[in-house]
Amino acid sequence: MNTPLRSIAHFDLDAFFVSVEVLKNPSLRGKPLIVGGDGQRGIVAACSYEARKFGIQSAMPSLTAKRLCPQAVFLKGSYHEYSHYSRLVTQIIADAVPLYEKASIDEFYVDLTGMEKFFGVSRYTRELREKIIRETGLPISYGLSANKLVSKMATNEAKPNGFLEVAHGKETDFLWPLTVDKIPMVGKQTQEQLRAIGIDRIGQLAATPVQQLEFVFGKWGRKLWEKANGMYDSPVEAYSEQKSLSHENTFGEDSSDVPFLHKELVRLTEKNAYDLRKEEKFTGCVTVKLRYDDFTTVSKQEVIDYTALDNVLLAKVKDLLTKLYQRGRKVRLVGVKFSHLVPMSMQMNLFDNSAEKLQLFKAVDTIKDQFGKGAVMKATGLPPGKKNS
Repeated sequence: MNTPLRSIAHFDLDAFFVSVEVLKNPSLRGKPLIVGGDGQRGIVAACSYEARKFGIQSAMPSLTAKRLCPQAVFLKGSYHEYSHYSRLVTQIIADAVPLYEKASIDEFYVDLTGMEKFFGVSRYTRELREKIIRETGLPISYGLSANKLVSKMATNEAKPNGFLEVAHGKETDFLWPLTVDKIPMVGKQTQEQLRAIGIDRIGQLAATPVQQLEFVFGKWGRKLWEKANGMYDSPVEAYSEQKSLSHENTFGEDSSDVPFLHKELVRLTEKNAYDLRKEEKFTGCVTVKLRYDDFTTVSKQEVIDYTALDNVLLAKVKDLLTKLYQRGRKVRLVGVKFSHLVPMSMQMNLFDNSAEKLQLFKAVDTIKDQFGKGAVMKATGLPPGKKNS
C-alpha cells in the first residue's frame, strides 16, 4: 500500500495582538499601532503593518519606535482578550480537523493527510480560513504543502491576510528563489556566515555540498541543506488541553492547618512553574486537588489567561484553595496541575511588564539548576523553623 502524500497547513493570525485591538476599536484600522509599554523601559510586543513600514518591529525599545514613528498609537493591550480569541480560534480548528498542533497562542499546524478522498484539501483549507475570519473577525493567513517547514514559509510569503499553496513536487520551485533569511531559525549570524561563503539565496544553499556546510556549521550545516531542499519530516503533534504538568504531596500526618496547606501549595506551584518554564510553555488552566482524611478527593479548576509567571499562578492557586477547602476537615494530600499548555511566544514574553518578571523567574530557575531546587523559594514555602534561620 502506498503511503499517502502528506498535506500540512500552517495557519497564523496576522499581527494578532494588533488585530484584536482593531476588532475592539475599528477606528484604529489603518493607523500605525504598537502594543507594548511606551515608557522609558517599554518594549514593542507587536505592531501593525502600517507601523512596520517605518522600520518598527517586535522586541524594539519603545523609545526607538517613537523616534521612527512619532504618530504611532501605543496600546497597553490585554492578556485576557488575546487568550480569549486564541481559544476561540483553537475551538474552530478543533471542531473542523482530525489532527492539529497549537504551535503558539496565534499559530497552528493542521494535518489534512487523507482528506482529499472526501473534500479536496485545497478547498477545505480555504473554507476553514474563511470560517475563522467569519466567526472571529480576525485576519488569518495560511500556507499549504507537504510539510510543516514549507507551509510555514508559504504562510510568511502570503501575509498579510492571504494564502499560498505549494503543490507536491514543487517545493524547491517555491523555496529556491527566496533569500536564506526566510528559512525559520536562520538568524543574522547564520545569514552573515552564509554570505561570507557566497550564499544569499536558498537555491545556492541547496546546491552547496553538504560536507562544505558541515565544515562551516557542524551538524546545523546538514539541517540547513535539508531545509533548503524542502526536506522536513517533523509530524504535527496532536494538541490536547489535557496534557499537563502536575505535582502533589501526601502528608505524613493529616492536617487542617490552613497556613500549612497554603505553604505546601506554594511549594508545589513553584515546582510546576519551574517545570513550565523549562519546557518553554504557558499554561491556560490551573487545578487544585485535595484529598481528605477519609480519602474523599475533590478538585477545582479554572481557565486563566496564558502565563508562566509565579505571582499570577500563586494568586490563582490561593483563590482555588479558598473556594475548595472545607474548613476544619483534615487533609492528607494536596496537588497542583497546569493544563491547556501552549508553547511560549516571543510576543507574549514581551508583553507589558511581564517580560521583566519572566526574566526574573528564569534567573531564579538558573540558580535552582546550579544549586538545587531548594536554593531559592518564597518564605511561605519554607519548611517550619527555616524562615528565620
